[in-house]
Formats: sequence, structure tokens, C-alpha cells
Amino acid sequence: RRFHAVRLSRTGLPAGMEGRPVIIYGNHPSWWDPALYILLCALLFRGRHGYGPMDAKALGKYGLFERMGVFGIALDSPRGAARFLSTSLGILSDPRSILWITAEGEFTDPRRRPIQLRPGLAHLARRVPGAVILPLAVEYTFWNESKPEALVRFGPPIEGGGTRTVAEWTQHLEGELTRTMDALSGESMQRDPALFQPLLRGVAGVGGIYDLWRRSRALATGQRFDSRHEERE
Repeated sequence: RRFHAVRLSRTGLPAGMEGRPVIIYGNHPSWWDPALYILLCALLFRGRHGYGPMDAKALGKYGLFERMGVFGIALDSPRGAARFLSTSLGILSDPRSILWITAEGEFTDPRRRPIQLRPGLAHLARRVPGAVILPLAVEYTFWNESKPEALVRFGPPIEGGGTRTVAEWTQHLEGELTRTMDALSGESMQRDPALFQPLLRGVAGVGGIYDLWRRSRALATGQRFDSRHEERE
């Protein structure tokens, strides 16, 4: 009800993830991100188990998330970093698991550059040979309806493990996510639904007195009322 639609870039999902654990790391533009991750996991990764870290203080306000695979960590503390690594490695030992991470660690405008990721992701990436790591760009933007669009795009897969240092991993992960975010931004600015696959339809129309007038006019002229502002889809 809060969005016009949830849309996935037509570039889709990369192949080659079958039978392998997956880490999906993304930018963090909004409060909606955990709910969006839960939705994407259900729609795009059926048969897999989704998990994700969240600041323990924030999780205390939204306890329902704990029943959906979210685990709390204490940010900016050695104990929290150790819990993140140990819990994540345990999760990823199951090839059916997906770990979803808002890797910036705090709400950040998707236009801000350079992006900066917390170091825990790089430490984890070094320790998971065989895992697939996917960048995920997210934007919430208004096009031509009264409700915003939730737009997502996955970047190319990255192989976990290898010989990169933590600093090299951080630079590589930041670069891949930046490229994915830039590509999504370019698609978003075109405001063209044809560039995206609709995953979920939400609410259309202007609402309030505007839609009341349009509905009355359609009734008076014997036409079918269409609540969309534009007929582009």
C-alpha cells in the first residue's frame, strides 16, 4: 500500500548460484530495506533461508524481525564484530542460506559518493570460499504516480575467498556496489517501467479529492475508471 510497485532491473539475477551459499550486500537508503530484503528473498530465492544482521538497539524496537532470520549485533564493538563473523560463518555453512547485509551500516543517500562499507563484510568475504557475493543497489523514487517506486538491481557475482587482503576486498566490494548503484540510477532517471520487471504491484492513483473527481467523471460518461495517473504499463 505504501508503494506503486517493486521493480527489478531487466538485467535480472546472475546465474550459477545453485547449491552455493550467497551473500547479498547493498546500500542502505531507507528504513524499508529489511522489509524489502525479506520480500526479495521470498520472491526471488524460494527454497532458501534468508538471514541478516541488524544493530541490536534497532532490533529491540522491531522484535518481529528476529522471527524472520534477523540477528542483532552491537555496532562499533569488538564483541559485535566477533558475533557478526561467527554467526555469519555458521549461516553460510548451509548452501541453502542467503545472508543479506546493509553494508553501509547507516542510512545513506544513494547519490553520495564515494560509498563506504563497514569492514566486517570484507573480513567475511575472505573467509567464505565457494560463496557467491552479489552487490544490490536499491532506490526508492517517485515517478509519475502518487506512491514511490522501489527499484532494485543486482550486480555481477563475486567469488568469495581468494588472496585479497581486507583492504583490497573493501575496495573491490565498494567498487562493484558503486557501479551497480550508478547503473540503477541511470535506469531510474529514465522513468521507464519497460526497463524493469515488476515483482509486486502496489497502489496507483492520486488519491483524495483528485481521484473522487476523476471517478465521478468516468461514472458520468460511462467509462471505466482507471486510477493510474499514466497508462504506460
